[in-house]
Amino acid sequence: MGCSCVELNYDFKSRRQAKMQWRSIVVGLLVLRVLLNCAVWLVFGLGPSWGFDFPIKFTFNSHKIQLLSDGERATVKTNAWSQHSYNNRNPQAKTCSEINGNSPKKSYLSFFREGRDDYDRKYSSFPDALREKMKGMARDMFYFGYDNYMKFAFPEDELNPIACEGRGPDVLNPSNININDVLGNVTEFHRAVKLVIDTVSFDKDSTVQVFEANIRILGSLISAHILLTDSRHPFGDVGLKDYDNELLHLAHDLAVRLLPAFENTSTGIPYPRVNLKKGVPPDSINETCTAGAGSLLVEFGILSRLIGDSTFEWVARRAVKALWKLRSNETGLLGNVVNIQTGQWVGKQSGLGAGMDSFYEYLLKSYILFGEKEDYRMFSAAYDSIQSHLRKGREACNEGEGDPPLYVNVNMFSGQIMNTWIDSLQAFFPGLQVLNGDVENAICLHAFYYAIWKRFGALPERYNWQLQAPDVLFYPLRPELVESTYLLYQATKNPFYLHVGMDILESLEKNTKVRCGYATLHHVVEKSKEDRMESFFLSETCKYLYLVSSPILWKHFSWSATGFLSKPASVHTPAAPKGSLLGGS
Repeated sequence: MGCSCVELNYDFKSRRQAKMQWRSIVVGLLVLRVLLNCAVWLVFGLGPSWGFDFPIKFTFNSHKIQLLSDGERATVKTNAWSQHSYNNRNPQAKTCSEINGNSPKKSYLSFFREGRDDYDRKYSSFPDALREKMKGMARDMFYFGYDNYMKFAFPEDELNPIACEGRGPDVLNPSNININDVLGNVTEFHRAVKLVIDTVSFDKDSTVQVFEANIRILGSLISAHILLTDSRHPFGDVGLKDYDNELLHLAHDLAVRLLPAFENTSTGIPYPRVNLKKGVPPDSINETCTAGAGSLLVEFGILSRLIGDSTFEWVARRAVKALWKLRSNETGLLGNVVNIQTGQWVGKQSGLGAGMDSFYEYLLKSYILFGEKEDYRMFSAAYDSIQSHLRKGREACNEGEGDPPLYVNVNMFSGQIMNTWIDSLQAFFPGLQVLNGDVENAICLHAFYYAIWKRFGALPERYNWQLQAPDVLFYPLRPELVESTYLLYQATKNPFYLHVGMDILESLEKNTKVRCGYATLHHVVEKSKEDRMESFFLSETCKYLYLVSSPILWKHFSWSATGFLSKPASVHTPAAPKGSLLGGS
């Protein structure tokens, strides 16, 4: 999960300047391709393939994958994403494949080259010994990265795993937001808690991104505090003697320093950055991404309930509602960049990736945590709009005419496709679909991202589904595909997802491990590396890889065919901890 406002900002101006020229080129290429495809269909009865072949047929219940043998698979594919949508809004339109409607259909869900027997033999089971091996590999991966961070980087914010040194903020270049925006066993856990208590202070003349500080710092402080004080001990008794809510005090202090971002905005949508000592910088921009402004409710809401002060949850909810009111009346979609003073959409792209992703994620997860029905009403409406306007391809995952479904980037007002790429952050969405009970669509979409992983041994930051090639070639060790894999395994218990997890683990070991940790891939084809290991690699990627291999009972959730919604988590009204700052919840 991530806002990736950095990715939005670094090329926003240049993309805006070249937008008209780029659109002309794209439209011209698309028209040319459609004409050529139709000619090929009519003359030869053949259609283009976008490159991924899977021998898996998804005729599902939530626990079964029905396989399609090579002999049963059809042989012709179409490229119909630009013509088909989820609800077939234009049933009169004819695609090239429909003109040649008698041609057999070949699903993209067949990237494995083995036949059915080989597939069954490989994926129908996952021996206990292999699971233990996987769990050990995931644990070793985390400790290799973590121990080297502690050895070479602490107390700096990140580890440069190639140079074996720490990385802190770029003090000499405050505009280097690529760096500056994101910095911030029981025995080792206790040592880490004590180190934080003894060394961390937020009384610094440092400008941080509100979203990144929230998810990386505030969230971790609250999570560690709950682990230390939860009387149910879901992970064993990890309580620390003489702990006096110091982490909760730090979390409260940080949240107070983030509050100026919500002041002096005409809409209630927060500024993207604040100075921890001085508040909103005088030269701060009035534009923020939807995910950055709308993904604060989980952490702010839990903090409010822990300390009995509704301020933090209130400002976070106000921001979400302000964004929600700005959605298009025609499509129900939101854009990806908004002016916090005027409420005008600066970025009109609507998608599931950078700048949008965690807005949807937090709507559903906030409902699961707090049980507020309004959160789910917003999510449900947003999900319907996504299915109507972003989901292209045939209605069913593995049946009917046209290509299997894909979620594209569209104009929030018209629903027209804006470009031909998806980004790696979108791989979170299958996991969110699982939480919402839409398991079959989750399985189908997850297979798409896994197919890209199989091809490159990583997910390129952007992949062009029209050109069948990466648009942006780096992979910064992101966790989204692993999280979706974990949630799909929890929902289906199908051993296929254990194999996916092992495959991802082995790819990371092979392609990203360096002398002192795991490095960002600079080029997913050439496997060249960048000297950076972001904090989410340890906190999320390694965590989900371990969880995939380690079955954990979900005591606080009740999953059924309708998702994790039948019983909101009991943590929606947490008891006030002993010595809470404001005396109760």
